[in-house]
Amino acid sequence: MTTADKIRSLREEYGLTQAMLAKRLSVSRSTVNAWELGIAVPPIALIVKLSKLFHISSDHLLGIDSTATLDISGLAQEEIQILHNLIRYFKSKKRNV
Repeated sequence: MTTADKIRSLREEYGLTQAMLAKRLSVSRSTVNAWELGIAVPPIALIVKLSKLFHISSDHLLGIDSTATLDISGLAQEEIQILHNLIRYFKSKKRNV
């Protein structure tokens, strides 16, 4: 998946229109459209903003690393353990398909 595809996919996953994403990033809708078409690539500062907005690493957004991140700051240790258990469960289900 290209960076353009990831931006479009994440935007849609979060229920944002191009105009809504553009407003959050203080860019024009046509700029977001150009990113999604692969005509242009967001500058580094906006890669960072996109990564924070979508809760992923910039490496993941750029296709360098396929690992997504999850912000668990502020959660209790018990809650973190529950999340780890859920992730293991979902991964095991995926392998069995």
